[in-house]
Amino acid sequence: MRKIKFTKMEGIGNDYVYIDATEHDIRLSTEEIQKISDRHFGVGSDGVIFIKKSKIADFKMEMYNSDGSFSEMCGNGIRCVGKYIYDNHLFSKANPKIETGKGVLELFLETDKSDKVFMVSVDMGEPILTPSKIPISWKEEKVVNKPVSIQNYDLKFTAVSMGNPHAVIFLEKIDDFPVEKIGPLLENHPLFPNRTNVEFVEILDKNHFYQRTWERGAGETLACGTGACAVAVSAFLTGRSERNVKIDLRGGTLYIEWKESGNVIMRGPARTVFAGEIEI
Repeated sequence: MRKIKFTKMEGIGNDYVYIDATEHDIRLSTEEIQKISDRHFGVGSDGVIFIKKSKIADFKMEMYNSDGSFSEMCGNGIRCVGKYIYDNHLFSKANPKIETGKGVLELFLETDKSDKVFMVSVDMGEPILTPSKIPISWKEEKVVNKPVSIQNYDLKFTAVSMGNPHAVIFLEKIDDFPVEKIGPLLENHPLFPNRTNVEFVEILDKNHFYQRTWERGAGETLACGTGACAVAVSAFLTGRSERNVKIDLRGGTLYIEWKESGNVIMRGPARTVFAGEIEI
C-alpha cells in the first residue's frame, strides 16, 4: 500500500482529482485511477489529472478519464490547474502557460480579495475541423451539420476537435432526450476511431445555449469545457450564433468567444473542494 496526496477540484461540476507530480514522478495504473475515481470506494471524480514540470511551458497537465483511459485535453480541468499552481504558490504570475495534449495553452487568472483564483480564461487555440485530425472517418473537407442515424433517431452533427474529438448535435428539449442511451452509441460509433465526446445542445436564445455532454470514458458529466468550445464553433458554423456565446451546463455557465483570428477563448470558474490522502 502507498499513500497519495491529492486535491479534489471542480469547474462547474466537472470534478477531478489533482495530483502534484512536480517534485516526484508519480504514476498510477489504469486500475488505480479507476479506484480513485470511483464515487463509492474512492475519492470520486470524472478522472485524475497530474500536474507536472514541463520543458516547453510553465507546467504540464496529464489527464486520465475515470475509466483510466488517457485524454488529450479538458477545458474545466485546465482552469483548475491554473488555480492549483497559483493558490499553492507554485507560480506567482497571472498568465501561466500549460502544456497539454493540444499543445501549450495560455491562461489568464482572476483573483479575489484573498488572492485566491476564482475565475480563469483559457486561450484554447484554434479548433480543428480537418476530419483526419479530429479524427473522424470522413472524406469531405469539413463535417458540418451532417446526418447520422442512431437506432430510430435521425440526427445531424458537426465534428470539431479542441485537442479532443467532439460531435455536436442541436436538438429541442434535451432534458427529455435519452442521452444515456444515445451518448455511448455515438461515443463508440465507427466514424470515430478514437471514440468521441458528444454534446447535445438546446437553443435558449440568440447566442445562449444549454448543453448536455456525454464524455468519452466518463459518461454524462455536469460540464465539459472543450465541449462548450466545440458547441460555440458549431453554432457559428451552422449560423445559429455570433462569435460570443453563453453556454449553460448542468454544473454552471461558461462564456466562449471564437475570435476572428481563429482562437477560442473560454472563461469560467475554478474551485477547490478538499485535499487529502488516499491509500492505493
